[in-house]
Amino acid sequence: MFRRIGTAVVRHPVWTIVAWLIAAVAIVATAPSLPSNSDESSFLPKSYESIKAATVQDKAFPAAFTPSAIALYQRTDGSPLTAGDKQDVARITAQLGKEHIDQVQKVVAGPPSADGKYTMTLVQMDDRTAGQPKQADAAKVLRQDAKKLAHGTHLRVRVGGPAAQALDQQDSSKRGDALIGIGTFAIILVTLLIIFRAPILAVLPLVLIGVVSAIANGLIAYATKLFDLQANSSISSILIVVLFGVGTDYFLFLMFRYRERLRAGDEPKQAMTEAVARVGEAIASAAGAVIIAFLALTLSTLGFLRQMGPALAIAVGATLVAGLTLIPAVVSLIGPRVFWPSKSWKSEPSNARFAALGRGVQNRPALTAAVSGLILLALSLGTLGYKATFDLASGSMPKTKESMVVQDQMQKAYSAGAAAPTDVYLTSTSSTPLDKNTFTAYTRKLAAVDGVAAARLAQVNQQGTTADFTVTLKYEASTDQAIDTVQRVRDTAHTDAPTGTRAVVGGLSSIYKDIDTAVNHDYRTVFPVAALLIMVILGLLLRSIVAPWYLIASVGLGFGATLGSTVWIFQKGQGHSGLMFLLPVIMYLFVVAIGTDYNILMIARLREEAREGRTPREAAGMALKHAGPTVAAAGFILAATFATMMLAGNALLTEMGFAVSFGIAIAAFVMAMFFTPSLTALIGHAAWWPGHADRATHPTPTTGSIPHQAVGHDDKAAHDPSGRHN
Repeated sequence: MFRRIGTAVVRHPVWTIVAWLIAAVAIVATAPSLPSNSDESSFLPKSYESIKAATVQDKAFPAAFTPSAIALYQRTDGSPLTAGDKQDVARITAQLGKEHIDQVQKVVAGPPSADGKYTMTLVQMDDRTAGQPKQADAAKVLRQDAKKLAHGTHLRVRVGGPAAQALDQQDSSKRGDALIGIGTFAIILVTLLIIFRAPILAVLPLVLIGVVSAIANGLIAYATKLFDLQANSSISSILIVVLFGVGTDYFLFLMFRYRERLRAGDEPKQAMTEAVARVGEAIASAAGAVIIAFLALTLSTLGFLRQMGPALAIAVGATLVAGLTLIPAVVSLIGPRVFWPSKSWKSEPSNARFAALGRGVQNRPALTAAVSGLILLALSLGTLGYKATFDLASGSMPKTKESMVVQDQMQKAYSAGAAAPTDVYLTSTSSTPLDKNTFTAYTRKLAAVDGVAAARLAQVNQQGTTADFTVTLKYEASTDQAIDTVQRVRDTAHTDAPTGTRAVVGGLSSIYKDIDTAVNHDYRTVFPVAALLIMVILGLLLRSIVAPWYLIASVGLGFGATLGSTVWIFQKGQGHSGLMFLLPVIMYLFVVAIGTDYNILMIARLREEAREGRTPREAAGMALKHAGPTVAAAGFILAATFATMMLAGNALLTEMGFAVSFGIAIAAFVMAMFFTPSLTALIGHAAWWPGHADRATHPTPTTGSIPHQAVGHDDKAAHDPSGRHN
């Protein structure tokens, strides 16, 4: 099949390119736009308690709100607020409410601090647009107007809260995004220039992947609208990384094989046809494994993972089609001039370093497997100390940002949980009103929970069937302590609820608790399903039920080694309280899914070498010699690209950049180069059981010789001038 695809594309390169350009223009011009939403509660299904609590609040207390923005006031000299200061605060609060700022629905006075040095204004925004960029814009206007209104007074006013944090995150990310973008392009350009010494080849993948990116984004928008999927523009940055990472990998897989066929003496068009025929199955299988892994995210209970899976799968699907059609068409049209001005494509290099590594694997496979396996296992031990943190705001921007200053000051002046209190909603299970005589005892029990700073009855609805008890925690909403406290609050609220009532606990800490529960559930569901489906892909590629087991085990070890190393460095070394809770999922997306590409490429080349009549150990050595440079180049570019995220200057992207780049390096330079080929060499022919995918059509009678007739099909250029098979 892949030979037919290669033949068709090479015969009609212009029509192939024109078809892609027409598709790009049509899709980009007509695709709908994607919405944007970063509201944490939208991530969860309605079955979780925090969402049930939000539903109760909407029905019983439609006027109640959790502030989207908080204006915090203090005197410029740091002394307690005077009566005149309080009048100025009241004036500013009233004026902000009269300005009808977009998204702002209500502006009310907040409570003063216990020491009298601080007070606040609470701002409600439209909960239907929570987390969207328009609320960050509203926070920007609030800041400007509040500072203007405070001009001429003795007050210093700062605006914080979720909307202001979103604004500061946007501002903070601009510099980081610029550095990441420049770093990514520079790394790809420089590395490809070093590898091929050809400017056309260095620029070509960036241009072609740019076209694929435009088409992929349009297809995602169409799929979102057609199938009513949840998707938003917030995943665009991840899409870019996936497209350039996967696209560059497939480009390198194809170009290394194209150059190899040219060196073997093939005519240019025949060389590209042979390249697609020989590496097409590996590319398709690698893409299939990545697509399956991404689609497994649709099994997640978290909305942002369910929306991410199909989008990433569509992007990889578009990249796969481009790798088998667009890239071969463009390169075949240019011909060997694509390597200009380098002449190295004309002669076969010795590949001395990779040949030496191949001989090492061939001669000592047991030692190689043991050493590489022990390294992965030792690094994996760090996973035992993994802790998750939900404090995405402080992790994604410097502490000097205004919203972070507000958060820090509120934790000192008020209870740390005052900015995002927890609400316990007590509802009658019948239509009869609640017994108000039970409220005092119930409030006392909530206040006595370990980790609670205070509890009070906030309000009762008009029908008297629902009561809202505000519980202020001692800890900031996203901390582990707050999440643990919320669980204790839930236990008490449920157990001590008066007869005939039902209690649900809401608030930001409650949402984080449910996200934590959902993530742990997904780890037990999504990961095993994805692993099983990837094993099916590997089984179909290799016609074996043995090889997929140790291949997926090596991927699992690579995942463990990556997470463990990240824990060692950031939690143990730098003293972080925990790692971003999304980190294991992100590692799964990039390290497990994309890292599997290198295993597939290496094992496919090993099978090809074995089919030429080599013994299992010889095949492993030759596979490393010839596929090693491809894996090394692709792995280095992808790892270095992700490492640029560490330039952004915040903890979140530093952790993410290190984890993903280290994981890809492990996948390329440990798993694919040493662990996988050495295990395959040790297991021998049994690795391909029950099939015989590694058996030569015409076995050679002499061990170690390279049979000229082994390839068997129409490979008339299989024997290159240097006397070896390809």
